[in-house]
Amino acid sequence: MRHLKAGWKLGRNTSHRKALLRNLVTSLLERERIVTTVVKAKALRPLAEKMITLGKAESLHARRQAAAFLMTPVSVKKLFDSLSARFAQQNGGYVRITRVGWRAGDGADMALVELVGSELKEKAPAKKKKKEKA
Repeated sequence: MRHLKAGWKLGRNTSHRKALLRNLVTSLLERERIVTTVVKAKALRPLAEKMITLGKAESLHARRQAAAFLMTPVSVKKLFDSLSARFAQQNGGYVRITRVGWRAGDGADMALVELVGSELKEKAPAKKKKKEKA
């Protein structure tokens, strides 16, 4: 029976797991799209959504709580300035997890974790310069 066994341990001790998840959330908020394993992505989602909810509160207390969790001041600033405005009308569901296949080295199941609204935009292919004949 699995009573009182909720959550993911990720094969790490408590401090290592906490640091890993803090770094993942910080990277997600800064870059808006990261690639990681599916298990890490599922552990990351509730923490990232909680940070975005804190950003929507826009109080000094919420800013200090976010700053205590996130690793960089840049991510805190982005959370409260741009991301909170983007998700102001949305109640939850800020993070999307999409499976992208298996990692070549060890076969781990990989996932693309992105904030909703930051979908991939196709770039126009760069035009090649023609060599001039001399």
